[in-house]
Amino acid sequence: MRQLGISIYPDKASIEDNVSYIKKAGSYGFKRIFTCLISADGQADQLIESFQPLIEAAKAYDMAIIADVSPDVFRSLGIEYTDLKVFSDMGLAGIRLDLGFSGHEESIMTCNPYGLKIEINMSNGTRYLENILSNQPIRENLYGCHNFYPHPYTGLSRSHFIQCSDQFKSQNIRTAAFVSSQAASFGPWPLSDGLCSLEDHRHLPIVTQAKDLFNTGLIDDVIIGNCFASDQELKALGQMNKEVLTLEVDLIEGLPQVEKAIVVDSFHFNRGDVSDYMIRSTQSRVDHKGHHFEAMNTIPIEKGHILIDSSLYTRYAGELQLALRPMNNTGKTSVVGQVVEEDRYLLDAILPWQKFKLSSRKRG
Repeated sequence: MRQLGISIYPDKASIEDNVSYIKKAGSYGFKRIFTCLISADGQADQLIESFQPLIEAAKAYDMAIIADVSPDVFRSLGIEYTDLKVFSDMGLAGIRLDLGFSGHEESIMTCNPYGLKIEINMSNGTRYLENILSNQPIRENLYGCHNFYPHPYTGLSRSHFIQCSDQFKSQNIRTAAFVSSQAASFGPWPLSDGLCSLEDHRHLPIVTQAKDLFNTGLIDDVIIGNCFASDQELKALGQMNKEVLTLEVDLIEGLPQVEKAIVVDSFHFNRGDVSDYMIRSTQSRVDHKGHHFEAMNTIPIEKGHILIDSSLYTRYAGELQLALRPMNNTGKTSVVGQVVEEDRYLLDAILPWQKFKLSSRKRG
């Protein structure tokens, strides 16, 4: 089951603000919390005590907290990799190893008696995972999570992101990646010009980022990296369809009911014999066979336009298409709306036979 998550940084905001943020996200169905212990110092018992209000707030909404650690954290807190009791006593669901060990240690950590998840860095593209798996870990306790990147232009390229993610997904390891709130102002480090895994996402709306990650089929959990996301962003993410790609669309004014139903009520999938020019959803021409489709709004076609063929196209009448590039309009195709600007980024990622939905922001 795919999940949404937030991040909290206890040393960067008050306990009250963090608790309020957890409750807000929990009310919108978020289930994961990322936090950072890399800068932790002091005694383990002090750390445990400081986390209690956050743990209690998370438990009230059945949210799991996984904390970023490194070998330095183990040393500073006097923790051995063979004994993770401190993290369990804190109430954590797991730890994320920002810098790992040799592979042997990670495999032993997955055998901890507390059921703690051991989450490892997904972004390096090395044989790190392969090494851990060769040491026979408990796989269900092994997770993967990409890095986030606060510095502009340092985020992962799409090709590297896909390659690294596939390494984990092909081994049935649960995966996570970060998106960036456009309303948030800080992360764990002094620099925070967005906090995403994919560089392409840095300035995109947060829902578009999340849709893109889920749509790869390689990411199970999407986590907001920076703080604090706005109520509007949290609500929009909570309401999004995490399983089927849903594109927001605007319809033209006065669109007839049949055409409107084809766009927003029909079951859509991209034909397998794909075109460079359009995504074709052909079931509607079967469902509405015999209906007369008038040609309307036969303007030049641009990327993101939603098209329905008129009856002038005979056997194609009623077919819905999403334009992938500009095309001449023969006067037989109706432009009935358009994919909203922020979601046009996702059109090129729709695969052959992929299912998708269209949701109207306003009914014409």
